[in-house]
Amino acid sequence: MKYIKINPDDNVAVALQDLQAGEVVEGVKLLCDIPRGHKIVLQDLAEGQNVIKYGFPIGHVTRNAPAGTMVDHSCVKTNLEGLLDYSYSPALVEIEPASTKRTFRGFRRADGQVGIRNQIWVIPTVGCVNGICQQIVERFKQELAAKGEVPLSDFGPYEQERRGTSPEAKSSVDAIVAFPHNYGCSQLGGDHENTRTVLADMVHHPNAGGVLVVSLGCENNQLDAFRELVGPVDEARVRMFATQKVDDEVEYGLQQLREIYAVCSKDRREDVPVSELRVGLKCGGSDGLSGITANPLLGVFSDWIVAQGGTTVLTEVPEMFGAETILMNRCQDKATFDKTVALINDFKDYFIKQGMPVYENPSPGNKAGGISTLEEKSLGCTQKCGKSIVRGVLKYGERLSVKGLNLLSAPGNDLVASTALGASGCQIVLFTTGRGTPFGSFVPTMKISTNTPLFEAKPGWIDFNAGVLAQDESMDSVAARFIETVLAAASGERVRNEANGYREIAIFKSGVTL
Repeated sequence: MKYIKINPDDNVAVALQDLQAGEVVEGVKLLCDIPRGHKIVLQDLAEGQNVIKYGFPIGHVTRNAPAGTMVDHSCVKTNLEGLLDYSYSPALVEIEPASTKRTFRGFRRADGQVGIRNQIWVIPTVGCVNGICQQIVERFKQELAAKGEVPLSDFGPYEQERRGTSPEAKSSVDAIVAFPHNYGCSQLGGDHENTRTVLADMVHHPNAGGVLVVSLGCENNQLDAFRELVGPVDEARVRMFATQKVDDEVEYGLQQLREIYAVCSKDRREDVPVSELRVGLKCGGSDGLSGITANPLLGVFSDWIVAQGGTTVLTEVPEMFGAETILMNRCQDKATFDKTVALINDFKDYFIKQGMPVYENPSPGNKAGGISTLEEKSLGCTQKCGKSIVRGVLKYGERLSVKGLNLLSAPGNDLVASTALGASGCQIVLFTTGRGTPFGSFVPTMKISTNTPLFEAKPGWIDFNAGVLAQDESMDSVAARFIETVLAAASGERVRNEANGYREIAIFKSGVTL
């Protein structure tokens, strides 16, 4: 398959591989070379006429575009502008519950949550103690190495089983990680609360068997107030201390880690229903194939999780602009619709107050990959959530409370949005990309390539290749393999960012720094 016309109403097709001038597409002879992922004009378009893709306008041409030529960001302009009024016209598709219930191997926590990892996290309340946190972690890893326990930090129980080593014989702690950040002081209002909320969310995250919170002592994010925000915890697993109030902060932190580790190392995986999975849906470095291969694959997977009784979360609000009415009309009721309208308009207000254009979203990489306007990007982006009914809408930093498909307020920035998905309670983030990216958030961040050349070029970054969908492998076949890949990761198999040791957090900031 060399090209695809996605919807019968489309007046463009998309090249699935590099095409040469003179080739014929939908009965139209190409007048120029067309790179993979870019749009081919199927009928003469006059200046100002809409370009139709996915069955919807994605903008208009700014000059005449003859059939057989290519249209891209240089000659296609968005139709979007300003704030909009919305009306609720429900178009709901019920996802039938699965007749066969699947399981994975997870860690059942005392509060009822389920983790897919059993890690110990060292979290600074303020950036001033980042170095101390990292030193404590490195010193503790050295202690484990001296006792011959280095592989326990490298491989989880699932991989130990595959390698013929019984997980019952060793610790089940699969990583000990510090998460430095820049905040916790010199912030006011919403920024200060965002920092406190996300860090508190991390303390309660089920992928952490234990947490050590390290404070300076004089920062805005005061430890006593933070402890109150966190609320009740298992004090055998969660410890907090202020470095200004102990003599040797590194040795004190090491002793806390030793005690936490002694508890967490006894944790064991057990069979857990897929209904306990909470999966974040994200894309970045998108290209013209994102909305054709990887994002639809995530849509099929999202509906499968929902049918299993589980949860998926779609974020990147600016990349809903232009496709927001599709999501709004999938809301379960008027109250959920109203929350979605607020989700969209609040983010538009944020852009307007900053004096920034609302609809100039596609990045240079997006444009080079074949995405021309925000409408085109959004219509491809929102396919990640399949056809399920929207059951919940979350504010930034808010934790999941209802199962099924949820929408989450966060920007498109890869690390900020992925951190927000983890903070909401997602145990894993599925991340589609057409250009490639190596990063990872504080939860496993699985990369799915939209095209095969990327998968072949970056095997150290990419976990799964959805590009085979452009090479005639059926969606059913690819989805079946993808489901097993995700369940294996949920059961302990490391994804690429974990194997590379790439784990970071980023907290949303919109105000002044003192």
